[in-house]
Amino acid sequence: MDVLADVGGRPGLDCRGFCSYCYFKGVKKVPAFGCKNCMPFRKGCDYCSRAIMEGYSGFKPMNDVLFEVAQRCMGSIPDKVTISGGGDLSCYPDLIPLARMLGQGMVPISLGYTSGKGFESADDAAELIDAGVNEVSFTVFSTNPELRRRYMGDRHPEIALENLKSFCRSCAVYCAAVIIPGVNDGPELERTCNDLESMGARGLILMRFANQRDQGLILGNDPIMPGITPNSIEEFRDLVTRTAGQYRFRVTGTPLWDPVTGAPFALARRPDVISRLTPLRRGASIITSRVAAPMLRSIFSQMETGDRVNILPVEKDIGCLITIEDFYGLDLDRVMETVIIPGRTMAHEKEIKGILSKDGRERMIIRGPDTLTVDGEMSISMSAEEVIDLEVEAFGELIEAINAMGV
Repeated sequence: MDVLADVGGRPGLDCRGFCSYCYFKGVKKVPAFGCKNCMPFRKGCDYCSRAIMEGYSGFKPMNDVLFEVAQRCMGSIPDKVTISGGGDLSCYPDLIPLARMLGQGMVPISLGYTSGKGFESADDAAELIDAGVNEVSFTVFSTNPELRRRYMGDRHPEIALENLKSFCRSCAVYCAAVIIPGVNDGPELERTCNDLESMGARGLILMRFANQRDQGLILGNDPIMPGITPNSIEEFRDLVTRTAGQYRFRVTGTPLWDPVTGAPFALARRPDVISRLTPLRRGASIITSRVAAPMLRSIFSQMETGDRVNILPVEKDIGCLITIEDFYGLDLDRVMETVIIPGRTMAHEKEIKGILSKDGRERMIIRGPDTLTVDGEMSISMSAEEVIDLEVEAFGELIEAINAMGV
């Protein structure tokens, strides 16, 4: 049993200031999007009106966190506790005593996200390791202290990096770096990777910088960094492939890709597995993102009756960040009577149906699985077969929905 210890926290406020590239920087108050959690007759719920913007009131008191964890454990000893929240964990004032209370000398602890900006001493990591921390997600951005100081607002980058070294010596450490072209790529990325390899990091997740709405900024805050043009999808994939081939540790990317497992949509390269999926007996239109569309087409084209499905991408790179505006650009002549949308689409079914029925044809809107695959943030700690197993299960659920309610 894995248990989450949510400490709360607000982006920009409980992390010693926004990083220059943070996708929460400049967020505006936006109307509720609508989502899978909303009631059928009403758009808006706590998730799509508050939680998506990490609308915490601040860090939670330690005793409240411990009480919530005790409730989730229901008297059992968990296999692992993951400490996470909306702020930077290194800025949580009671992180070390919280870890000691949760670990109790027997329960391993994972730190869900930290950049190290809040560490005051180079010994903080050692104390956390002593408390039971054995896995860490660490946003490094760069091992160049000056770049961390300038782009992350890290007032003590040398301390953060010393703690990172300590974590790497004793824990499974997965680092992350948002790649800003001309800033921390090229020779700077090579320097960072060389440093991480010598430290003993387990892996590095390269994260494509998003600077405009179609890349995933849906909170009215684009551009985050005026004048910066992010890598294209193809450029970013090539960067991940090239970097992964140069180092011993795992290198993956988000929104794509993982050279080891083939994620996302590793099924596209496994015709032997595709042939064992449940046959399609009916058809539907699948609304998806620009990144996923070609891989979904590849998978369905390898199925015996895959031509019963048509894949329609909207102008958004990431499927779970599709909003109602994205549906206006679809050609209704190509949209079938049954429409499958990503499970986590940020729009309300009633509004989607209204847009997709403007031509007078009644269409059924169905939410598909929350995920059909995994990106580099998840796959970096998975094997190729674990990714395939997950995708087979998700596609089985998708095919079942099409066969039950398709055309």
